[in-house]
Amino acid sequence: MLKGFRDFILRGNVMDLAVAVIIGAAFTGIITALTANIINPLLGAIVGKPNFDYLIGHVHGGEIKYGTFVTAVINFLLIASVVYFFLVIPTQYLLKRFNPPAEVPPATKPCPYCISDIPIAATRCKFCTQPV
Repeated sequence: MLKGFRDFILRGNVMDLAVAVIIGAAFTGIITALTANIINPLLGAIVGKPNFDYLIGHVHGGEIKYGTFVTAVINFLLIASVVYFFLVIPTQYLLKRFNPPAEVPPATKPCPYCISDIPIAATRCKFCTQPV
């Protein structure tokens, strides 16, 4: 039983997932600091207030704090854009640069008689019926 558990824990995908969770938790602190200390103050300088928690609606004596929801949506969009523009795009660029796409061999060749495209393995042209 313990051998099976050890094999399960030491499989590659379990270890990769554990590393991803740890890196994600550490990266959350960086993104939160960037959003709270740089992007929100810049947004506050442009808009006036980066926090919309003061927006409250009153319905039959109850309070609806829709400003908190608006602030959460804006924070999500900011974090998503920071992750996309500062993590996803540079990573895609690096992967393309270091792993160029493999050359795909052509699937067709021109017939020397009628210049039509025929499959590479063809021994006779399907258009002019000449042997190739």
